[in-house]
Amino acid sequence: MKRLGGLKVLVVLVLVFTMTGCSWVKRVFGEEKPVIVTDPAPLFEDIEIAEAYKPIGQHNPILPHRFGADPYALAYEDRVYVYSTNDAIIRDSQGNVLDNNYGLIRSINVVSSADLVNWTDHGWIDVGPPARGIAVWAGNSWAPAAIYKEIDGKDQFFLYFANSGNGIGVLTSDSPVGPFVDPIRRPLVSRSVPNANVMWLFDPAVVLDDEGNGYLYFGGGVPQGQGENPGTARVVALGDDMISLAGTPQAVEAPWFFEAAFVMRIDDTYYYTYCTNFENRARATGDIMTDQGEIVYMTSTDPMGPWEYQGSILKNPGAFFGVGGNNHHSIAQFNDQWYIFYHARTLEQAMGIDGGYRSTHVDKLTITEDGVILSTTGTRKGVDQIKFLDPYQITEAETMAWAGNITVTPTSERSAVFGEANTVVTDMATGSFIGLSGVDFGSSGATQFTAKVASTEDINAIKITTGSPENEAYGYLVVPNTGSLEKFVEVTVELERPITGVNDLFFIFAGDGFAFDAWQFHN
Repeated sequence: MKRLGGLKVLVVLVLVFTMTGCSWVKRVFGEEKPVIVTDPAPLFEDIEIAEAYKPIGQHNPILPHRFGADPYALAYEDRVYVYSTNDAIIRDSQGNVLDNNYGLIRSINVVSSADLVNWTDHGWIDVGPPARGIAVWAGNSWAPAAIYKEIDGKDQFFLYFANSGNGIGVLTSDSPVGPFVDPIRRPLVSRSVPNANVMWLFDPAVVLDDEGNGYLYFGGGVPQGQGENPGTARVVALGDDMISLAGTPQAVEAPWFFEAAFVMRIDDTYYYTYCTNFENRARATGDIMTDQGEIVYMTSTDPMGPWEYQGSILKNPGAFFGVGGNNHHSIAQFNDQWYIFYHARTLEQAMGIDGGYRSTHVDKLTITEDGVILSTTGTRKGVDQIKFLDPYQITEAETMAWAGNITVTPTSERSAVFGEANTVVTDMATGSFIGLSGVDFGSSGATQFTAKVASTEDINAIKITTGSPENEAYGYLVVPNTGSLEKFVEVTVELERPITGVNDLFFIFAGDGFAFDAWQFHN
């Protein structure tokens, strides 16, 4: 029987539900001890399930428990990784939510998924001080852009970011989830670079040509009276190492340009997509008219341009969700389907706040055989799950489609799935839950469940059910007191009856003071 790996403790506790169904027996190194934990089922009687700000059944926004803006999607091997600006909630001394203060954003979120519905929250990259900042020179980290390139026979990952509106930095890693380092310890692009001193020196994008040469795009802003042709978009060739410049930035002529460039290559065609500005269109004198704050695109056969305007891809989020703001996106092909990732203020809308906190969404995008990108619609339903989740493989606990009243935090415990960069689910209270979409238990079904947990309290438990958090339990797992939230043990329980078929899976929590790292079912 395969077990979760990577334990840092020697003692593995196995909790087995007795035939009476009324008590639990603890075995330590095979020695049976007296009953020390009572039946956990009463802990879940008449509990109030935590509010889910992302309704069960909906797939947008992708994260149910925290925000993420300016999403940049990177398809790599069998997963899609999304990097985003960390719109963490700011509160005053009385706990009241304050407006988003972009000047305090110094980290970048990382999430990933194999099915575009269940997302693993890898936490965040501390880019700038005063935390554990990687780039000690940077005051902020906005709007990341990610790419990988084979260098010396190994895939290297490059993460570009904006230091507010005053420069572009770059981080590198051997893994899409980190850890990342600052290889040059200074801005890659600053205002001292010739022809880079644009109004807003931010919002990087990156693309490779068919020979593996990199190109970096950046810029934004609208000088007064220049709404139709702001002239603030730039492109520059990168060195072979992807962390140096191989030329002087050149202007990109983008009608009604505002910010948020994203560039991709399909065969021999480059697609330059961006967000239009909010200037009054009544002043337009040219032939190209766009809506305010929408995503549009241009094409070229050369990554440096010139570019030909084509049309609209995605209207402003206000057109779909009743709450607007800026518009920032990326596009990725995964499993032979194109998807557009963008942000909208739907999670904060559900929370009843109005602070400018943005959340990542994903919807399908159609690109025709002749290379035309069709305009798409932002939805709350989101995309269909592209494959079922396998419960018999080790799964990080911070993988979820829905959740209520949980937090994801970094841990020193190494991930059995992703390696060094690991997070765990914490801050649960009685009634908190995690939900996963489309879990395939097969016809024979699951009969056992293993969880990797840690706790500083004596009475904590997990209820396992399907369909809804309020449905009847298939079993319960008692979380032992390990003495530290960094001291994890594996706990295995026999289910009361097998779980079969394809189901939405739910873990409901009782108690507090514990951490949940990973799980796996067995048959």
